[in-house]
Amino acid sequence: MYAILDIETTGGKFNEEGITEIAIYKFDGKDVVDQFISLINPEKEIQEFVVKLTGINNKMLTNAPKFYEVAKRIVEITKDCILVAHNTSFDYRILRTEFSRLGFDFNRDTLCTVELSKQLILDEPSYSLGKLVKSLGIPMTERHRANGDALATVQLFKLLLQKDVQKNILQKTIIYADNRTEIQKFQTILEGLPICQGVFYVHDATGNIIYIGRAINIKAEVNKLFTKETTRAVKIQGRTASISFNKTGNNLFTKLKYESELESLVPKYNFKKSIKLIQEDFNNSDFLIVEKGRELGENAIILVENNKVYGYGYTNLAYQENKLHILKKVLTPFQNTEISKTIIKNYLKKNNVQKIIRL
Repeated sequence: MYAILDIETTGGKFNEEGITEIAIYKFDGKDVVDQFISLINPEKEIQEFVVKLTGINNKMLTNAPKFYEVAKRIVEITKDCILVAHNTSFDYRILRTEFSRLGFDFNRDTLCTVELSKQLILDEPSYSLGKLVKSLGIPMTERHRANGDALATVQLFKLLLQKDVQKNILQKTIIYADNRTEIQKFQTILEGLPICQGVFYVHDATGNIIYIGRAINIKAEVNKLFTKETTRAVKIQGRTASISFNKTGNNLFTKLKYESELESLVPKYNFKKSIKLIQEDFNNSDFLIVEKGRELGENAIILVENNKVYGYGYTNLAYQENKLHILKKVLTPFQNTEISKTIIKNYLKKNNVQKIIRL
């Protein structure tokens, strides 16, 4: 069951708008089975440009019911329905804002005919309601009035239902009030993550890295990120499309990878912090650090040459470690050797490594 609606407002600052008119058509997929249409007294002035657009002025609304007087009817007609509108995010936000002023948490699953149209009616020059229905030959009266726009949306939605034969696109486009789509997305992401030490990268829908994390257990740390309720965590959750990762095998490599990636990538949601660089030389000018690798039989190697950090990598063959010219081909050079040097010196002061080989 669907509740197809349109709302006209006073205009004004975000989340300070008031409703001036609402039209809701309860639709069972074939026919309209109920409807509610009413002007609403917003108890605030209507912006002048809105008056010109809709033709609704404050004098017309003097004797109209206030929102709290029609709230119960709106709850009843939309109960157990998917809320459908042309740009649902606007209409749904306005409704939720009005109900929140009454102390009521209004939650409905939603479906947007703009998003559906873009997937089912391709290559339209415009997906605004007026231009789209005109292009499709759908009659429309009283443009920018709630009833006229809602009736046009009903006809558009009927057409979209017909075009989505398998209802696959429709199902994928529903935004559930209980966030089940987000939960399913997070579960799918978690299933692909390992239980091991390393660095992980949170990507948005365009593939950009928006956050970098490090962990002894990547899967557990990402799960923690997905369940946090801080402002930053919620923003990251809302923008997460995928997560990639690099296994490191040990704490030193985790620190090096994490800090060097932060420096070079500068992700939007990581806190910016500076590392105080250590200028002093190592105790030895040429040596190898050997640490535990990512799997059994593998070593993690760092090469320091002429008191500079050359690079890092993984080997599982002794002759690679014993022949410097071969080892250099295997290692990945560090982009910022000063930060790497500082991290390594600080780490060696506080921790034992598996082995140090002087060259």
